[in-house]
Amino acid sequence: MQSMKGRDLLTLSNFSREELEMILKLSIDMKHRLKCGEYIIPYLNGKTITLLFQKPSTRTRLSFEVATYQLGGHSIYLNWSDLQITRGESLADTARAIDCYSDGIVARVYKHLDLEVIANNARAPVINALSDLAHPCQAIADCLTIIEKKGGIKGINVVFIGDGNNNVCRSLSEAILKLGGNMIIASPRSYYPPQSYIEEIRKGASKGASLILTEDPIEGVKNADVIYTDVWVSMGQEKEKEERISAFSKYQVNSQLISKAPQDVIIMHCLPAHRGLEITDEVIDGKNSAVWDQAENRLHVQKAILALLI
Repeated sequence: MQSMKGRDLLTLSNFSREELEMILKLSIDMKHRLKCGEYIIPYLNGKTITLLFQKPSTRTRLSFEVATYQLGGHSIYLNWSDLQITRGESLADTARAIDCYSDGIVARVYKHLDLEVIANNARAPVINALSDLAHPCQAIADCLTIIEKKGGIKGINVVFIGDGNNNVCRSLSEAILKLGGNMIIASPRSYYPPQSYIEEIRKGASKGASLILTEDPIEGVKNADVIYTDVWVSMGQEKEKEERISAFSKYQVNSQLISKAPQDVIIMHCLPAHRGLEITDEVIDGKNSAVWDQAENRLHVQKAILALLI
């Protein structure tokens, strides 16, 4: 297997099953070493990571900043609105300038095309911290959580309830299929992923893995090992709020839905959660919830990604 050093991580499409497994293996090692009191592992000693964020963030920003520090590096946070790009500088020129001072760029953007512009104009590795099309770092952290809770991914049934075409569902589906799991998307048909994307991730799936789409959330969860949900209205979709809430009203992850799943099912949500909409208090705070382990695992996966790419 070739080294991942110097690679961009924009989506999971260009990363093989073996490479995902390598990231996960190092993530597990990073977590173990931190729990054993090894707070600084100098993979990034003397290196600078620039966080270029166009969208608000809690977990992603924190996990990347802490990860960089714990790898011996230094992070600089740049809010998109504070840059000369707001006064007419092109994104390409901005990317070139940031690249002059950075060993890696972590970018959180509205449009995935902007991420590609940054990557095309920067020599340093560019890592997708969320775009409208993909959230690869979240998906890898989700896989780490499932491995911890269920012992592995192969043969596991992961059920995503809600917007089947959002960035989290797309990246999670790709990761689960590459790692040999089964992905079930329970969503209104009008929110299914495009057929072209479905065909693409099925081509990259490991032998025995499957992707199933259904409009029936109860049917979807009956053999679930994992039930996953996300906000119904993502950043940038505020004008569609009422339409989306109406469309997803039957897709709430609540105690009634959980009762149709196996007793040992785990509940996941990438956060932030809109309690009372896509998920209820008794579920997110319940005994089956893995949400806070999932949030913590962002740190360990971010460390592995930075270490391997930079």
